[in-house]
Parts: sequence; C-alpha cells; structure tokens
Amino acid sequence: MLVALAHSINDLLQAVLPSLYPLLQQQYRLSYGQLGAITLVFHLIACLCQPAVGWLTDRRPCPRLLPWAMLGMLAGMLWLGQAKGFGDLLGVAALVGLGSSIFHPEASRAARAALPARAGLAQSVFQLGGNVGSAAAPLMLALLLSVPMAWMSLCLAALAVTGFGLLCSAVRAAAKGTVQTARRAASPLAALPRRRKAGALLLLTLLILSKYVYLACVANFYTFFLIERFAVSIAQAQFYLFVFLLAITLGTLAGGPLLDRLGRQRVIMVSILGACPFALLLTQAPLWLAVALSVLVGVFIASAFAAILLMAQDLLPGREGLVAGAFFGFTFGISGMAAAGLGVSADHWGVVATFSVASALPLLGVLACWLPKD
Repeated sequence: MLVALAHSINDLLQAVLPSLYPLLQQQYRLSYGQLGAITLVFHLIACLCQPAVGWLTDRRPCPRLLPWAMLGMLAGMLWLGQAKGFGDLLGVAALVGLGSSIFHPEASRAARAALPARAGLAQSVFQLGGNVGSAAAPLMLALLLSVPMAWMSLCLAALAVTGFGLLCSAVRAAAKGTVQTARRAASPLAALPRRRKAGALLLLTLLILSKYVYLACVANFYTFFLIERFAVSIAQAQFYLFVFLLAITLGTLAGGPLLDRLGRQRVIMVSILGACPFALLLTQAPLWLAVALSVLVGVFIASAFAAILLMAQDLLPGREGLVAGAFFGFTFGISGMAAAGLGVSADHWGVVATFSVASALPLLGVLACWLPKD
C-alpha cells in the first residue's frame, strides 16, 4: 500500500507538464513544436533509462533507490516554479523522466515481493495507485490554476516530499520482500524452451502495442471525438474522459484477484479482446450509450498490463527489474510515438475517422490465444 500510494504521487507529478500545456503555452509563448519537444524529452528518458535501471537492480537489488526517485520529482517541481523559458521546461521534463525511470522498475519489484503468493493482486494494487494519480492530475491542477506558478510548484513539491516519506517507510519492507522473491518457487513458464519464450515475449510486446496505441488515442482524442461527434462542451468532454479513467481504475482493482484465479493468459485474452466489441460500438452509439460503453472498455482493458508484465517476469525469472523497466519504458515510448502519429492522422483524415480506426486495435487481443498456458 505504501508503494501504491507513492505510485499515485509519482504518476500525478509526471502528468503535471502535459496538463499545464495550455497555461505554459500562453505564459512562455511556446509553439506546438516546442510542446512536442518537451514531451519527447520526457518519453525518451523514461523509455531508455527504465530498462537500464531494471538491469542494474537485477544484478544488485537496491530498494534504497526508491526515495531518490521522488527526490528527482521534487527537484523537477521546484525548477518548474523558477522556469524562465523553453530550456528550463526541457530540464524539468528531463528530471521528471529520470525520477519516473528510477521509480517504476524497483517499485514494481517491491510490490510483487511484498505479496509473493498473490502476485496478481500485488501488481494490480500497484497499478491502481498509478491510475489514480494519472486521473487525479487534471482535477488537482484545475484547482491550482488560479494561483501563481511559484506557489503551484511548492504545492506539487510538498506532494513529492510526502512520496519521499512514504518510500522511506517502505524501504525496509521492500528489502525483506526482495529476499522472499528470490526464494519463491519458479513458475512453470520458466522451464519453456528458449524459442517458445522468445515467441511469447514477442506476442506480449504486440499486445502491449495494441493496448497503448488505443489508450493513447483515447487520452489525446476522446474529448475531440465527443466535441466533434456530439457537439458537447469542453467541460463535458473532460468529465467524460474522467469517467473513462475512473473505469480503468476500477478495472485495475478488480483485475488482481482475477489474475490469481484465472491465470495470466486467460486474463490477457479477455481483457484486450473483450474490450474490442465495446470499443467498436462506441464510435457508432449515441452519447449516453457511448459513455456507458467507454466504462465497459475501461474496466475490461485495465488488467491487461499487470497480466502481461507478470507473465513476462515468469518467463524470465531473476530478471524482474529488467522486465519491468523494459515494459514500462516501452509503454512510455509507444504512447509518445502513437500520440504523434495519431495527431498526423487526425490532421489528414479527421478525429472521428482516426478514433474509429484505432478502436479496432483491441482485435489484436486474439494473439493471446497463442500465449503459453500458466
């Protein structure tokens, strides 16, 4: 629970810059290209550093790294309050990306180590924390928009200090849990031939691709889709996006017990493929039904990442940090590139057409049929 609460703070702080883009654009007279460069710096550092941190901590587990991750966030939030222009904002993005890179691999290991007998529940609670933080960021920043940037940054820095305290409290338990993980019996998936493991990891990567390209479409264009299709106001569209994010949070919470009962392969298939019919119907439904369908999509698709990550860690025992870092880094990278590519598509063919085509991506959930049974 301590690590999950810290995950909420970490993901809230890493969502600060994108949520503040309209304000930053006005205050510092930034172009869309400069905003894209800020996003790129964050995603590149997070994408490249997380596998490296995971590889290093596999060789020598180091739970004491966790509080240092929050110190990186703290430095970034304090720098944001003193930023003078585009260069400073790039530095803020780099610090936030570095803090997130240090946090995710070791925190994921600590969460699994804390409850080794129910790894699905542990990973889902950990993911739940991140989902809550991401969903809360726009609402919290909306309340802080009326205060000066320096005071806003101090409020956010106070959150980072709180996260630092939570992680300091969790370090001793995480270190003990790491020993428990090393003693845990290996999964039967670890005994598969090397070629079978490589094939399974490739399928898991494609499934991550399908999920996060679709989620990048929803996160960036769902509000525009609702405004163009149903002529709702910006405030209404933001509320409907919050409903979708809340559904993801609820689905994540429910997914943990299902993982431990049904196994990784079944949950992955049901999660991604089961969301497909609702995603396709959403683009053709009236507003009230579209909102209801978005809730079903969020609930179904939420547990896929935890199941994918746990299966990959079972395939490569002893490399939990490397696997977590690689998969977290891949999700950061693919989300950034997908947002850019979908933006170009929306410019050429329209938001509604782009959203409709992206809604077919969960069909790739059928690939889970070829994953090994656990």
